Amino acid sequence: MVHTSTARPALRTLSALGALLLLSACGTPEGVTTGTGETDPGTTASEPGQPEDVATGLEVPWGVAFLPDGSALVAQRDSADVVRVADDGSVTGAGTVPGVSPSGEGGLLGLAVDPGFPEEPYVYAYYTTDSDNRISRMEYDPDGGGLGEPETVLDGIPSASTHNGGRIEFGPDGLLYAGTGDAGDPRNSQDTGSLGGKVLRLTPDGEPAPDNPFGNYTYSYGHRNVQGLAWDGDGSLYATEFGQNRLDEVNLIEPGDNYGWPEVEGPGGGDEYVDPLVTWTTAEASPSGAAFVGGSLWVAGLRGERLWEVPLTGGGGAGEPVAHLEGEYGRLRTVVAVPGGDGLWLGTSNLDGRGEPRDGDDRILRLPLE
Repeated sequence: MVHTSTARPALRTLSALGALLLLSACGTPEGVTTGTGETDPGTTASEPGQPEDVATGLEVPWGVAFLPDGSALVAQRDSADVVRVADDGSVTGAGTVPGVSPSGEGGLLGLAVDPGFPEEPYVYAYYTTDSDNRISRMEYDPDGGGLGEPETVLDGIPSASTHNGGRIEFGPDGLLYAGTGDAGDPRNSQDTGSLGGKVLRLTPDGEPAPDNPFGNYTYSYGHRNVQGLAWDGDGSLYATEFGQNRLDEVNLIEPGDNYGWPEVEGPGGGDEYVDPLVTWTTAEASPSGAAFVGGSLWVAGLRGERLWEVPLTGGGGAGEPVAHLEGEYGRLRTVVAVPGGDGLWLGTSNLDGRGEPRDGDDRILRLPLE
């Protein structure tokens, strides 16, 4: 079951609070939320074509970042190896990130290419070490030199065997955003001075963005485990978030807002917390990567083993989500927009210890959008 809301999530009404009290008394059905806006069913923005393999035989591909020539760098979580995958499917080694300590859900996670590449020849990586999660940047020579030595731009992000977050993306403002997890300690999420359970925002050199709401790296807080970040055509930021037992979320991110974890899972937190834009039951999603193409937010589902399409209706609203590829490729970890916007690349995660590997896994798929 899914829920969508077209209202600005931070706005509350007395009727919503009354509905919350009623649901608390009667019990809330799984997957049902209490947003105040009327749902606009929307339309499917783009009908997907037939998926095809781009590359196979990968090991837990996590971060995928395109280069200007249309090839992409792909991070493999447990080996810490980065490969370059060309549009024709050829795979070449780009280097290994030193200092990565894979354990549980940790390892080499998100990748981002500097938007000024190649004049700014940097590739950024989010990864787990023996002591923390951190973001480092490396010079990258696509003509054979590979990845250089990492330079840490932000360390001290809490780490654990679970809830490491890990997605990094450059925003339309040229700043670097990072989705982090609570590292198994929910207290991190409500502490604006902690780097855990947040969407962080920093300069390419690793300084807090100068207009961040708390004067530090925190952009938004009250998150449990953010693994997807994407901007729509109007520059609005969306983040995917893993729920605990009931509800996974897509949130419309605004600076300084509190998204409720651990005080609330899903909607219903009253004026103090921001309701999610979309929720699914945890069996339907476990949402990781996110991308915006053709008027829709596309969300990769791990446990749900499907690709969700969330039509965006403008003004912070969303139509009814549509599921694609359900059960066809197993766990889907990553989705990125192909340069030019005519399709998506998807990464499976069937070798992560929780999936059922198939011949050729893990793989990168190309999904054309018609």
